[in-house]
Amino acid sequence: MGLTGRATATGTARYAARFAGSATDAAIQADGARPVLAADHFRAALGLKLSSIGTGTYLGDLSDAVDQRYRVALAEAVCDGCNVLDTAVNYRAQRSEIALGQAVADLVAAGAVGRDELIIASKGGFIAHRLTRPADMVGYVYDNFIAAGVAEPADLAGGIHCMAPDYLSQQITWSLRNTGLHTLDIYYIHNPETQLAFVDRGTFRNRLQLAFARLEEEVTAGRISCYGIATWEGLRRPPMSADYISLEIILRLATGVAGPNHHLQVVQFPLSAAVLESATFRNQPVKGSLVSALAAARDLGLAVVTSASIMQAQAPGRVTSALREAFPALANDAQRALQFTRSLPGVTTALVGMGRLEHVRENLALAAHPCEPARAARAAQALAR
Repeated sequence: MGLTGRATATGTARYAARFAGSATDAAIQADGARPVLAADHFRAALGLKLSSIGTGTYLGDLSDAVDQRYRVALAEAVCDGCNVLDTAVNYRAQRSEIALGQAVADLVAAGAVGRDELIIASKGGFIAHRLTRPADMVGYVYDNFIAAGVAEPADLAGGIHCMAPDYLSQQITWSLRNTGLHTLDIYYIHNPETQLAFVDRGTFRNRLQLAFARLEEEVTAGRISCYGIATWEGLRRPPMSADYISLEIILRLATGVAGPNHHLQVVQFPLSAAVLESATFRNQPVKGSLVSALAAARDLGLAVVTSASIMQAQAPGRVTSALREAFPALANDAQRALQFTRSLPGVTTALVGMGRLEHVRENLALAAHPCEPARAARAAQALAR
């Protein structure tokens, strides 16, 4: 039996309320029970309360030691005020999903959190290995996807990516097995623009629409609560680029299969002080105007989750200097980078990889500080010049 339930309005509000109070309440801070966080750390989206900082699980070796570090780090993150947990079936050969599921199961069993308080997201699209890379990759793909009847050879774009309906359903099954859950709160098609290197745009749109139709069925079946797309390049590229994606068209495709009450409700893209295009490059047509991906998502009613929010702690010197000037009161460069991203208007949750306990404590300490949208806007303008 998997862990039943899903994130709910009541559950996520309960979770946020446990961290409410005055930031100067020394007694609460000292007793170690829980931190007191800034009021704007939790944002309303998807009918839920989401933390402005979410934890990612992409990086790390395929080892038991890294698995254990993730379990400890994820548990600490939840206890420190992070209720958005992001993973993917292909991250670390499914090990990240497994570690996340084990951490959540332990927290729920201990009474530290309810399943209804957590927003758990996964992704499917890239070919995923199981625990380690197979020696015979061709045989692995044939046995698990072609012979299994979930995809035709032509569905495998470049041999690395697939969003055929039966394939996505299989990947959801794998993710639910790995996490030990009955329902994923968000399910993303992972970097769909990968397909555009191998198929024409008409084929791409047809495949997306078929994928959306299947994901609507998965919502009805209760295996996912909503869905979206998680992109890397597609939403921040010039409109004439081969891998460009229009959010307006994406929403039109979803509406075409499910009407205005479709469940495509969230989008994920990279955004940081070093990768600004999603906030500053006006490449997305919305109602006759060109706006940035961030503004387009807001105008189209989509929740925004950002990836690579602190550039994996590898910001260029010019960026670091600008952030130090913008956020001088913060403790270090990682906090400044995260403060920048989560403070941008329109961002619901900024994801940051937190595979170590010390990273969790450093990043979540920021949640006690209010966001600073004016400072973030000035820094973005300076960096975009």
